[in-house]
Amino acid sequence: MSDVLQISTEKFDARFPNVNQTKRCWQNYFDYTKCVAAKGEDYAPCKQFLKAYTTLCPNEWIERWDAQKDDGTLPIITSS
Repeated sequence: MSDVLQISTEKFDARFPNVNQTKRCWQNYFDYTKCVAAKGEDYAPCKQFLKAYTTLCPNEWIERWDAQKDDGTLPIITSS
C-alpha cells in the first residue's frame, strides 16, 4: 500500500490574529531558514516552520526565495 499524504490547515498562531497571512508566510520561511542554519534540517522543531510556510505560501514565492537564498540576494542573515 502506498503512503497517504495527509493535508491539513496550519493551526492558529497568536502572533498573527485577524491579519493577512502574507506576513505569517514570510515569518515562517524566515524562521525555518534561521532554524536550519542553527540546528540543521533534521532538527524536529524546524520541520514545524517548514510545514507552516509550505502550507501558507504560494509555490512561486518559495521558489523565488529559494533562488534568492542560493544567489545570496535574500535579505536573511543565516549565520551568527
